[in-house]
Amino acid sequence: MSRPSNLRPTGTRLPRRVTQLFVGLVLYGVSMAFMVESSLGLNPWDVFHQGVSKATGISFGWVVLLTGVPVLLLWIPLRQRPGFGTIANLVVIGFVADGALALLSAGESMAMRITYLVVGIALNGVATAMYIGARFGPGPRDGLMTGIVRRWPRLSIRLVRTSIEVLVLSIGFLLGGTIGVGTVAYALGIGPLVQLFMPAFAVPEDEPAAADEPAAAPHPDVQQLAPVPAG
Repeated sequence: MSRPSNLRPTGTRLPRRVTQLFVGLVLYGVSMAFMVESSLGLNPWDVFHQGVSKATGISFGWVVLLTGVPVLLLWIPLRQRPGFGTIANLVVIGFVADGALALLSAGESMAMRITYLVVGIALNGVATAMYIGARFGPGPRDGLMTGIVRRWPRLSIRLVRTSIEVLVLSIGFLLGGTIGVGTVAYALGIGPLVQLFMPAFAVPEDEPAAADEPAAAPHPDVQQLAPVPAG
């Protein structure tokens, strides 16, 4: 696997991009903790992480980190190149999630659990927009999906994403992960939330492309979070 890309040694926006990347990753880990403690349901990958955690006794955050390693190794046959953000994602989110879970008390009343869920989903939307907007490359799990689509372009991104998420959701549920209203709320809400916050966090290129150069394609994470047309 080639070395991480997208970390420019120069550029006036690099400090902002790095700061935004790590703030986004920290908020993402915190958002995961809120959703876990709501006990109202998790997104598919976190159902898997929680199920593995319950089955093995390994902490939730460590499962997030350890799961990312084999997922990232799957990038090799897909010829997918990691970005600096890919490696940061792998390391930071799991540790932050464990720290937030240690500090956050479980939701006791239904009102508190619903508040946790709403805060978790909203924070996740902000964090995802910050992470994508920093332009440091996809996370290991999103990169697996986009890598498969690039390798076999006849497959739709919707089909690949749905297949992967149904698989991990099913395994996680069988291992004891939590599926509930939060799972549905996340699926319905995360795309619109990221679209809402993206204009505030999309960092433009340091230098505009020359007139004879093609415009840069949208980031694959933006494509996969946007609504996919039928057909």
